[in-house]
Order: sequence, then structure tokens, then C-alpha cells
Amino acid sequence: MNASVDFAFLDSGTGGIPYMLALKQKRPSARCVYLGDSAHFPYGEKSSAEIVSCAEEAVRAIIGRWHPHAVVIACNTISVTALSALRERFPSVPIVGTVPAIRLAARVSENRRIGFLATNASVRHPYSARLIRDFASDCQVFSRGDPDLVAFVEHRFFAASHEERLAAVRPAVDFFAAHGCDTIILGCTHFTHIAGELAEAAGPAVKVVDSREGVARQALRVEQADAGAVPEAATGELPPDMGFYVTACRSPADRAEYEALCGHFAIPWGGELSLLPREAAQPAAAPLSRL
Repeated sequence: MNASVDFAFLDSGTGGIPYMLALKQKRPSARCVYLGDSAHFPYGEKSSAEIVSCAEEAVRAIIGRWHPHAVVIACNTISVTALSALRERFPSVPIVGTVPAIRLAARVSENRRIGFLATNASVRHPYSARLIRDFASDCQVFSRGDPDLVAFVEHRFFAASHEERLAAVRPAVDFFAAHGCDTIILGCTHFTHIAGELAEAAGPAVKVVDSREGVARQALRVEQADAGAVPEAATGELPPDMGFYVTACRSPADRAEYEALCGHFAIPWGGELSLLPREAAQPAAAPLSRL
């Protein structure tokens, strides 16, 4: 069986789902599949070498089972750290990255004071600094790595009350308010789930921006440009459209949370997908900074 999908999405967990949904809005006929590498969550607290290694393992599993026409790295941390390495390791498949919407924030900010909300790995990475230098050099950018908020979205958000969600985003909102920011960049895909709560807590004078629109457009362009390629046969069966898979459920509660998430978004729960054995003969490539 030639089990091939149009787009495969990869994130450390549930953060990239809004990116898949954004692409489906633009092309409802696109067949998509999603893998959350929950076995290695959170990526944002790992070293660059660990991020590259884990991401390579996950992309290898995706290509081996589903042979997508394009892979979307729906994770800012993986993208700023490992995208070039992934493209070198898997040259036969177009790979689209997700990077912080710093250029967009610089366009819409009026007082030139911008908040950058991300993982610690993305905040620290030189690529983020380069984006700020290249596209927001006339702005003051105040960065906040927030692993607690990432964990809240991954494990508690979908069962939380509205009040609990507002309380979870309040520390970040207060941090940026103290610095007078009129724009907040969601520099981690997990935070797109709470864009509404962030906007509500920050108030109407603050703009909240992310990269969903740009990533969806780029993924469609890349996939169309590669449409003439004949996909190779994959090892698995064709997954359900928008099927959501994870690499590990650490507890029955984890599984219940993922099933509830799938119910919330009306997407199929695919279950656990074991990663393929790592190729011992091919050591992980060193991360490169060019996207």
C-alpha cells in the first residue's frame, strides 16, 4: 500500500494543532497527520544537541510511516534550533519551519516595545536574536521564556476553567505590561491555544501575533512546488485525516487529556506511535542556524 499524506506536522506535544487547522482552512482537501513527540516533551528545556537528535528521530518516524509530501515543523524551538540539520538529513522531503513572528510584530507595533513569549531555548537561541536585529532593530524587545505556561497548555488547558486559563497567562501579561509592550509575539506554538486568553488579559490596546497564517501559506507553496515528485511507499497504513498521534502516554491521565483534546477539535485520536530505531551509522548532524 502506498501510504502517503500531503502534510505531516511535528511538535513536542499539542502546540502545533492550530497550525494544522489553519492549513486545513486554506485547503480542506489536504490530507494531514500530526505527531506530538510527547516522549521528549518539553523540547524548550533541552540542549541544542538534544533537540536536533530528538527531532531527527521523530522526522525519521514520520517519513518512514507516512511519506508526506511536506513536513511542517509546527514548533518554534525545533525550527530555530534544528531546521537546517533536518533539511540536510532528509533532503528528499520539503521541510517547512515555524519561526517567531518578529517581522509582523515590528510592522504592527506603534510604540516600538514588543514582548517575545517563547520557550527558554527559543529565547536563548542566536537565530531569535538575529530575527530581532534584522526585522525589529528600531524596537525594544522584551523576552520571556515560560516553561510553566507551556506545561499548563500541554497538560491542563483543555480541562481548565476560563478563570484558571486567565490566571495561567497573568504572569506573562503582567511582565510585558510592566515593560509597556503594545505587541506580544507568541513565539511557541503552544501559546496559540491561549491567544484569546492572552488578548483578553492584556486588553484591547495590546496586539497578540503569531505565525499561523504565514506558515500555512508557505507549506502550501512548498507542497505545490514539489507536487511533481512521486512519493515512495511508506511502511504503515494511511492514517485518518488530521489523525493525532503521540510518541508516549506516560499515564492514563495523559491519554485521557489527549482524547479530550481530540474531541475538542473534532480530530481523530491515533494513539501512541513508537519511534523507529535510530540509525547508528548516521550520527546526528550539527545544528545550523540558517532557516
